[in-house]
Amino acid sequence: LEHVLGEPCPSCEGRGSVKTRESTCYEIFREILRQSRQFEASQFLVLASQGVVDMLLDEESTSFADLEVFIGRSIKLQVEALYTQEQYDVVMM
Repeated sequence: LEHVLGEPCPSCEGRGSVKTRESTCYEIFREILRQSRQFEASQFLVLASQGVVDMLLDEESTSFADLEVFIGRSIKLQVEALYTQEQYDVVMM
């Protein structure tokens, strides 16, 4: 009956859970590292939800700054209001 009357949650896609903001931050760090090794970009732009951007600027600010120093490029942050806390994009500039 649940399958007939319901549909998968758009946030968790029917899994019943979503990634934490912290997990998303670490995914972003790994993606930036991967892209910085693979491509020649002068800087990066991270598009993410308000909660994830807040966490990058607050609790993860030291790691964020260390990553910028390690890759030798600046990383800009932009809030995307329609993104869930699991969604993000890393744009090379």
